[in-house]
Amino acid sequence: MTKTLVFSTVIAASLFAACGSTDYSKTPSGITYKIVEKGSGPQVKIGQFLQFHYTQKVNDSLLMTSQGGSPEFTRVDSVGPVYNAAEVFRFLSKGDSVVIVQEVDTLMKQNPMLPPFLKKGDKLYLTIRVEDVFDNEQQVQAAHEKAMSGQKDRDQVIVDEYIKKNNITANKIGKGTYVKIDEQGTGPKADSGKFVSVKYRGKIMLTGKEFESTMEPGKDPITFPLAVGQVIPGWDEGIRQFSKGGKGTLYIPGFLSYGSRPGPGGQPNEALMFDIEVVDVQDSMPRPRQNPMMPPVDGKQ
Repeated sequence: MTKTLVFSTVIAASLFAACGSTDYSKTPSGITYKIVEKGSGPQVKIGQFLQFHYTQKVNDSLLMTSQGGSPEFTRVDSVGPVYNAAEVFRFLSKGDSVVIVQEVDTLMKQNPMLPPFLKKGDKLYLTIRVEDVFDNEQQVQAAHEKAMSGQKDRDQVIVDEYIKKNNITANKIGKGTYVKIDEQGTGPKADSGKFVSVKYRGKIMLTGKEFESTMEPGKDPITFPLAVGQVIPGWDEGIRQFSKGGKGTLYIPGFLSYGSRPGPGGQPNEALMFDIEVVDVQDSMPRPRQNPMMPPVDGKQ
């Protein structure tokens, strides 16, 4: 259950500037933190588990947040002075909100292979609010299942209401994806394990904003084995409704798209919709196109 996380926060920068670094405490490794809202209950113990929501930020740029999605869980361990946000967890109580600040320069000394968007002089910020504290993994599992069930219900309602409001004729299939079929297709069926080549235009459902497209002339489709987890779950279950040559639209709830990870719009649990065209269906991975300026790999034309 333990997760090693590099955290940041949307509000930490303004709090840091307003309060001054002297209002912050320091861990033995040098991480600065401040409990900005004190909860109730005793301080957590080593071995207990935190249920929490968080927001990550580097300088002024949002990286990731669980707000609007399901909470996260982590075990409270005695990690020692290792310059990791987890070093702060053992100082928290239920209901606490804490701001944690890490210097990228210090992180680079520990690991020079940080993501390229992290530069010298940057600061990582975290805000974390402790929702609950549990004693064992059985309690954590029960809380996780409850949270996921509630999130799925909220995600599904968004798509159900969108379909109804816009009078869209589509079939609800599988775990909750809606499929609108414009052309069924007349070639081989896009079945589990088949290699499908798909052109698509993706949009954020609630805003209608397009975030990516391969529909334009000259752009290649993407090719992948169907229903083996290489694409988002809504694609795996939705594209199986088509055959080669099929065209239509998939309406996918957040838990069947990117879940708690940030989606194309930067938020967790985003409902997405895709106009798709199934260009090809094959039993095996098709050979890549030959560059006309290069000789064939096997020496054959």
